[in-house]
Amino acid sequence: MKYIRFEADGRKLYGILEGNSVRAIKGEPFQKPLSFTGEEYGYNDIKLLPPVPFSKAVCIGLNYRDHAEEFGLPIPETPVVFLKPSTSAAAHSENIIYPPICHRLDYEAELAVVIGKKAKNVKEEDAADYILGYTIANDVTARDLQPKNGQWTIAKGFDTFMPLGPYISDEVDPSSLMIASRVNGETKQMSNTSNLIFKIPFLVSYLSSVMTLLPGDIISTGTPGGISGMNKGDIVEIEIEGLGVLRNTIA
Repeated sequence: MKYIRFEADGRKLYGILEGNSVRAIKGEPFQKPLSFTGEEYGYNDIKLLPPVPFSKAVCIGLNYRDHAEEFGLPIPETPVVFLKPSTSAAAHSENIIYPPICHRLDYEAELAVVIGKKAKNVKEEDAADYILGYTIANDVTARDLQPKNGQWTIAKGFDTFMPLGPYISDEVDPSSLMIASRVNGETKQMSNTSNLIFKIPFLVSYLSSVMTLLPGDIISTGTPGGISGMNKGDIVEIEIEGLGVLRNTIA
């Protein structure tokens, strides 16, 4: 299924995307079995919202070898982990705000895991049971505010610095998906999720041994090499095979 969160008729709803139609569901997609309200909307007639209002986005740094090498950093032996606040969320087509104190703003194309049920001390072999699906993330970063060593929260925690969407899908195999980024139509990153250093089952297990992962929480799995800066007015697109295109404008 393709899960979508949207606003229509002054209400915030979840639905299932089927072609160009959206069938509204009762409650949230974490509540199974799903039941439908009987309402149906055209995809082009709704306002997309971030696909989940996460309590936390747990992000993995330096999880592609080429990305670590382009910064001259060693390949990590354990995951590099940081958090993004819920206020950093942005939807497909929503503007990314360029902060006045930032002098270099970067895109980072990432595959995001959406947790489907409360997860604590999950075994790797059971990780799939705790995943609702997958979506696209752009780990926007104020690069000049990011120290080479040390905490990254300031550089990555601004409002609108976590665009997600356009939908969540449980129909893809995350182990081998094409991932790319484009700025104003020019390809900047091109890789495959098979190149992840720390794989998704390990990340779910590792992170859930530290913190309880709640329904809707995000694990953003890292970005490949090829990042560079963006300017006001630029259009950035992140594309992942089977998950569509996440598009935002820098404002």
